Amino acid sequence: MKKTLLATAIIGALGASAAAQAATVYDQDGTRLDIYGRVALGIEGGGPEEVEGGAVVDNSEEFRNVGSRLGLRLSHDVTSDLTAFARAEWRFDADERNSDGFNDVRHTYLGLQSDQFGTFQAGNFDSFYLQFVSSPFDVYIQDGFEFTGGGKQSQGDSIGYYTPDLNGFTAFLQAKHYSSRGDLKSANTDSEVAAQGGVRYAQGPVTIGLGFVDDIREGGLSSNDEMLYGLIGSYDFTDQFSARLGYETRDDSSTFGGGFDKVGLGATFTTGQWAFTGDVYDVNNDNSEDRTAWALGSYYNVSSNFDVFLELVQADQPDITIGNGVDTADGDDVYYITGARYHF
Repeated sequence: MKKTLLATAIIGALGASAAAQAATVYDQDGTRLDIYGRVALGIEGGGPEEVEGGAVVDNSEEFRNVGSRLGLRLSHDVTSDLTAFARAEWRFDADERNSDGFNDVRHTYLGLQSDQFGTFQAGNFDSFYLQFVSSPFDVYIQDGFEFTGGGKQSQGDSIGYYTPDLNGFTAFLQAKHYSSRGDLKSANTDSEVAAQGGVRYAQGPVTIGLGFVDDIREGGLSSNDEMLYGLIGSYDFTDQFSARLGYETRDDSSTFGGGFDKVGLGATFTTGQWAFTGDVYDVNNDNSEDRTAWALGSYYNVSSNFDVFLELVQADQPDITIGNGVDTADGDDVYYITGARYHF
């Protein structure tokens, strides 16, 4: 795939910026330690109003943290073809004083990587479905990404494997374990495993990913015990312009509902230090109103370490009437966020 400004300046996932900006603390005899992170601040406002305790929640402007974090990347060359690695990454709030320091463990995992046999890893990491299927649409810093993301049946108690590049093809398989160990025994206590897998083709300007996620109910209220499927790809027309197209579907559950069909279309254009993104989604829900969502983003690289951004998102959520209809939670308000990030 061609590397553009998109790869280092605007991708919300830290991996791209971290790879470009990480500082090597130690590198000797095949053992390496990198430290990386970012401090990110912004101002947000708007977005669909929510209902809490029978009242409409205010959605006016707020100064906020925008994904600040600190991470360690470790590796050791066991042989010429086998590398042991580990990753630890923490989030912190940069917009206010926090006596607790870090407030969230984002990633903690370890594994083995072989150019001949592939990569195996275990622990707390983003879903392989995001990495190999839905990632072409994951270009927004805050909101605007409607396809399935990294938290789906992942981020904890997971193991995964993906093959080396086989003439452009990479196959992957991941499983997350839900355990009842330590809980009081009942008819509902049982261990479950949520699997996901698929294949990606990436050669030249073309990237296409096909995958599935067994979306068992243990994954949270957004899951419905049905299988989720996605077919998502992108094409680099030039070094400056790429387009993406995707489809994602999940059957409706007779118990939990939650069926949908999503179609997404988007593009990214870069010129000099600037990058611009635009995406539109057609979302057909089985048990709620259909909607058409869109997102726009503009990004500017002040330097290789510092960038500024502006994003607009119209989620097109349905309005909610409260009580006798006097109060209404507006689902059409446009969400916006602008800010700056320093990568190190």
